[in-house]
Amino acid sequence: MDTESTLRTRNPRSTAQIAGHPLHPMLIPFPVAFLVAALVCDLIFWRTGNTAWSTVSLYLLGAALVMAALAAVAGVTDSIGDERIRDLSAAWHHMLGNVTVVLLSLWNWYRRYEAGDAAVLPTGLLISLVVVLLLLYTGWRGSGMVYCHRVAVSDQGA
Repeated sequence: MDTESTLRTRNPRSTAQIAGHPLHPMLIPFPVAFLVAALVCDLIFWRTGNTAWSTVSLYLLGAALVMAALAAVAGVTDSIGDERIRDLSAAWHHMLGNVTVVLLSLWNWYRRYEAGDAAVLPTGLLISLVVVLLLLYTGWRGSGMVYCHRVAVSDQGA
């Protein structure tokens, strides 16, 4: 079997990996969890008025942005490393949706950093809600790349 036909029959490969394990799927749970937790903290702040919750939300947004940057580097590395990933519309939807999530979260974080608790209601809470809804979409598109197109799924044992 020649190299080109072997490449066509193999699954799209993750370029950013450690010991054969793709980095992007290992990193993405962190910003997702932090952004969902930020929404929960915003909702608790809205109901209680306790400023500790808005402070926690600010830190969660900051942590989410750091981890999203790391996940983005791994995702872009994977995309650059295998043309078949770049050819998937799901990959572009996933990427553009997540860029939107990061930009909205950065704006949300900056507003809160500058204005404190006043930035949470109603705008910060609404941004957090939109971000979580976008994450549902981008997560669906990302999982479709794995389950339908077998991106980063090992060929070993197949």
